[in-house]
Amino acid sequence: MKYMMTTQKEVRQSFFERAKDAGLNLRKINGKYKCDTRCAFVDYVDCLQRSGAISEKLAYRVTL
Repeated sequence: MKYMMTTQKEVRQSFFERAKDAGLNLRKINGKYKCDTRCAFVDYVDCLQRSGAISEKLAYRVTL
């Protein structure tokens, strides 16, 4: 099966592009992202995996 994204870097770049458009605050505090950002990333990855844009293996492996 061909996936739209196959690397963690591609998933993160895609998330950050969409998060900026949505107005999400992407600043790190003490080296960590805010809870809202982390939750949005998890929801985004889950949506990508369910729609078939990324593999299940990549969805489990990708981190913010």
